[in-house]
Formats: sequence, C-alpha cells, structure tokens
Amino acid sequence: MPREIIMPKLGESVVEGVIGRWLKQVGDTIAMDEALVEVDTDKVNAEVPSPYVGVLEKIVAAEGETVPVGAVIAVIREEGEGAADDTEGEREERPIEAPNDKAADASAPLEASEKEQGAPGAPYAVRSPHIYTPSVRRLAGESGVDPESVTGTGAGGRVTKQDMERAIAERESRERSGASESPQRSAPAAARSAAKTAHTPEVTAEGDEVLPITRLRRTIAERMVHSKQTVPHAWTTVEVDVDSLVKWRESIKDEFRRREGINLTYLPFVVKAAVEALREYPILNSTWEEDRIVIKRQIHIGIAVDLDDGLIVPVIRNADQKSIVGLAWAISDLATRARSGSLTPDDVTGGTFTVNNTGAFGSVLSAPIINYPQAAILSMETINKRPVVVGDGIAIRSMMNLCMSLDHRVLDGAVCGRFLRSVKNRLESYDSNTPLY
Repeated sequence: MPREIIMPKLGESVVEGVIGRWLKQVGDTIAMDEALVEVDTDKVNAEVPSPYVGVLEKIVAAEGETVPVGAVIAVIREEGEGAADDTEGEREERPIEAPNDKAADASAPLEASEKEQGAPGAPYAVRSPHIYTPSVRRLAGESGVDPESVTGTGAGGRVTKQDMERAIAERESRERSGASESPQRSAPAAARSAAKTAHTPEVTAEGDEVLPITRLRRTIAERMVHSKQTVPHAWTTVEVDVDSLVKWRESIKDEFRRREGINLTYLPFVVKAAVEALREYPILNSTWEEDRIVIKRQIHIGIAVDLDDGLIVPVIRNADQKSIVGLAWAISDLATRARSGSLTPDDVTGGTFTVNNTGAFGSVLSAPIINYPQAAILSMETINKRPVVVGDGIAIRSMMNLCMSLDHRVLDGAVCGRFLRSVKNRLESYDSNTPLY
C-alpha cells in the first residue's frame, strides 16, 4: 500500500515548515533514510529522510509551500507494489512540475515569495521561472539582489543561501569602496549585515519605519508571551568574586587560542559551575507538567546565541560529562553553526536548563524570561573591577553578577539560593590549579 510522508516536528515548539527543495522527483527510487526534501523552519533548515524503501509516487506539497506539522507532503509506493491508477493524483502532481506556460511560470514563484516575506510592498519579489529555497527568497527580498544575477554553486548550478550572502557582501563592499569590483567576501555575518543595510523598510506618512515580522521574530514573540503568561516568574541575584578566574584566564588565553584554535571565553567556566551545581540540586533541572514535576536525568544546557534578527538557543547535550575545554569547543561549534544557519533539529531541542551571557553586551543586571518548559534560566553579567570589602580591608576585585529567573510553581527561593551559592563558590575557586581537560 502507498505510504504517506508527513511534515515532521523539527523542534519542540515548531508547528510548521516551509518546503525548500525537493531532492527527489516523482518516479525516483528511494532508499531507506535517503534525503527526500529540504525543509525550512523558524529554527533550522533540515533534510527530511525517507522512512520507507520504494518509489516516490506523488509530491503533495510544492516548493515554497508552508505545511503544518503532521500534514502529508508526499506518497511513496513501497517496493513490489504496482503504480496506483489515479488520474486525480496525476493532476495533483502536474502543478508541482515546471509548467510550460510562461505567465504561470513567472507568477508561481512570485506568490511564494510574497508569502515568505510576510508583507505586501516588499522591496523585491523573485520573478523567475526557477524555484528558490525560502532562505534565498528571503535574502532577495531583504537586499534587492536578484538571484538570477548570482552564480550558483549548488547542485546543477542552484543558487544557495551562501551564494546570496556572498553576492550581498560583495555589493556592500563595492558600495563602500566606490569601485566597480572588489575582493570577494563570504562571511555569513557580514552578508547578513549587508542584507540588513541594503533593505529599505516601508516608511509611513509620519516617517515611521515599518519592518515585516520574520518567522524567527514571530516565534520568539510567541514563546516569550507563552512563557510569561504560563510561568509565575521570580528572580534572584548573587555577586561573584571572579578575580582569580580572570587572572588565570588572562594568563592562558593566548596559548589556549594557539593550541585549540578557538577563544577561551568565560562562558564555559560558568556552564561548568552550573552543571556541577545542577547535579547537586537536580530539582532545577526539571519541568512542570500540570499534575507532576519531572526531574530530568540528563543535563542538556541551552546557550543563547544572538543573531542579526533574533535569538536562538542551541543545546549542549550531556554538558555535565564535558570538561571546561570540551564545553568551550561545544559552545564555539554551536555558536558558529547558529550564525551560519547550519544547525540541525537535534541541536535546538531537548534543553533542560539555559545559560545566557548577557554580560557580553555590558549588562550588569537582568531578569531573563524562562525558556519554557524549563524551570529556570541563569544569566551571567559583565565582569567589572570595583572596590569590595575583603576581610577588614578594601580591595579592587573583578566582580560579576549571576541573575536567575525561576518557575515559582517548581522552585522556591531557598533551593535557588543554595544553587546560586554553589555556582558562586565554584567560580570563586577556579584558578590555575583547576583542570581544563
């Protein structure tokens, strides 16, 4: 019998996905776990593998179409079965194939592009007989760069997201230098910045700028509202004397960079102290489930990574089993892939506790919103030198605030105070005698 392929749930809060590109066509033979289609969500871009062996009999969801989780996107005929005599199905397949009519050919991608951009009057709409992935259409809409003018490096000359980012960055470089040509730059962060700079927002009669809401921004808004409306937040803060840690890190950071090839920031030290304290107070590694509290056995730490248009929280799995160097590598890898758009669904699901580095932006005190359904979130603030009382005297020390938001249904101030004291004591003990590996 024919087997239906459904839109998978690519993340805890993901309710829909956009069909990016079909990797197989009707009539193709499909192997078990072979990639069928690229799907874009608000969190990640992912390939959906086939759970069956057979022949792709029908494509139900067209490229560029937004499909809810659980909806049928394709049908596979398993090996040994005859082709279905279904003329209606054949009619459903035809619009997905490249049409011959030029008017229809140009209008279909335009409709998908406008739907992707989310607002009428966007500065550029893709008007091409080629079908581009949602990320390419989004970059085209934001920057005004026509994908038709970009040399594609993907399969069959397909224009990829990276090709668009490179083209946008090159245009920005040319505009800055005033020259007709400039050296190629391909850094994703620079490209996203160029896209943002090139984008001309809608302006009202009063001169106000109107920006369309991206899928990522909308998801962040929905999750934050849900967390605040569902969770009774409470907050607590401690001061931490990290003078010994600062001196130790300063003494080893250059050698660490040469040896490991990544920067040694303060975040892995805070994560290390937090996961050890979570083992001591496991109730903080839990969730509220209406009629029960579930304490998670595994410790998976979410780290907040800032993007140009929002925030994403990839997850360090089994963080309590990693050394400080192992955590530094995990953080660097996740942050790099988050900013290049190459995270997988597994990278952004399953977190049990979140650590947020607001201090990277100079913050000294914050009240973060809990990453629901987790029970708490910890923020490390900026490190400042200031005079403090040490014994009977005053000394200049490197000080940092740790701020925590807690779900008061699950946690009370006493256990959170003990947890923070444990994190504080561990951080204050870190010095050159602490093992990195």
